[in-house]
Amino acid sequence: MSSITEPKQTAPPFTVGIALDGAGWHPSAWRDDAARPADLFSPEYWSELVDTAERGGADYVTFEDALRLQGAAEPGPDAPAGSRTLDPARVEGRLDALLTASWLAPRTRSIGLIPTVTTTHTEPFHVATALQTLDHVSGGRAGWQLRFSADRASADAFGRRPAPELDIERVFAGEPEAGLDALIADAADAAEVARRLWDSWEDDAIIRDLETGRFLDRDRVHHIDFEGDGFSVIGPSIVPRSPQGQIVVTLLAHAAPIFDLAARAADVVFITPENEAPAAGASRGKTAADLIAEVREAEAGVDRAALGLHPLRIVADLVVALDTDAEGGADRVARLDRLAGVAAAGDARVEAGPAERIADRIAAWRDAGVDGVRLRPAVLPLDLSLIASELLPLLRARRLANPAASEPTPLRERFGLGVAPNRYATRRAPQEVSA
Repeated sequence: MSSITEPKQTAPPFTVGIALDGAGWHPSAWRDDAARPADLFSPEYWSELVDTAERGGADYVTFEDALRLQGAAEPGPDAPAGSRTLDPARVEGRLDALLTASWLAPRTRSIGLIPTVTTTHTEPFHVATALQTLDHVSGGRAGWQLRFSADRASADAFGRRPAPELDIERVFAGEPEAGLDALIADAADAAEVARRLWDSWEDDAIIRDLETGRFLDRDRVHHIDFEGDGFSVIGPSIVPRSPQGQIVVTLLAHAAPIFDLAARAADVVFITPENEAPAAGASRGKTAADLIAEVREAEAGVDRAALGLHPLRIVADLVVALDTDAEGGADRVARLDRLAGVAAAGDARVEAGPAERIADRIAAWRDAGVDGVRLRPAVLPLDLSLIASELLPLLRARRLANPAASEPTPLRERFGLGVAPNRYATRRAPQEVSA
């Protein structure tokens, strides 16, 4: 397998992305006067959100997804299969992230589109080819937020295999946990299958030779012959090699085992520094520098160049609630907390206030060594509109964001990842490659 030559630049570009999820990242966001709960499942709503992010100059948007309802409490061990308790105060239900991104792709021009797709109960061949299709229809702006699923509700929804038994306390204490190890190994295999399938067609495999009647050079289409513990895939892909060749793989990580998975399988890892009231499993109170050191330690244990991967890009997640003329961001968060009946706990830090304060936070993390930020608007579309109109211009003025793109830009280029060589093309003899 070929090695990677890092682009000739002192540092990767500092990226700013937007994480989209329903009515916003506060659980009570849908009850805010500025929210649009009646529109959450309409195509116009999602088109307007992404259009706002694109016009504001964001590098990419991510779309949340999961195999279970958002507020579904995990049933106890003795509960019957399929039973769950729903939280009536939360938004329930989502549109499929990958299908939404594919619908939006031809309706956007320059912004990257990164849907969440879970690997645990899905077929890696279908995931890989669907993401290739997104890359084709977006002109090379596709990414993938890889996720695996450990919960019983997701397993019951598919009914193919039981959920693993996990001791969460052991997991986040850094102790070995066989169930988690199996999930991570399965996710790593799914990512490897996808990457091989994305390379299974060489760039020049389609020749369209009218004189000979040959549409395809079959010597440039390859079986991947993957054998893993959970599945085997012969390949090749049914989709020709996509514009980026290798789609950008991202991963949200909170603990050492997931940092290890990111080091083996991802191009971009999302971290959550300085979270004050984290959800179960998050690394409480760790600074950006602490988390960067943990990620780089995991990365040092993997020969990423031999895997065809560039150095990991590290992006910090931040929930934002910006001030308006009518109400401060902190006041809005407090009001929504009261509606929820409890202070909303999440895995990422909440920064509320004027755009200057949020820019200061981002600058501090940039100085600590992160390669970008992913902003989670507390209330949609309100906080997204404020990000686009106030925060992003300020970040650009302080050189904390890229200039707004007016032309389509491959997502790999936005992250400074460069061209992805094809592993199968580089294995052929030089005279074959040049023939």
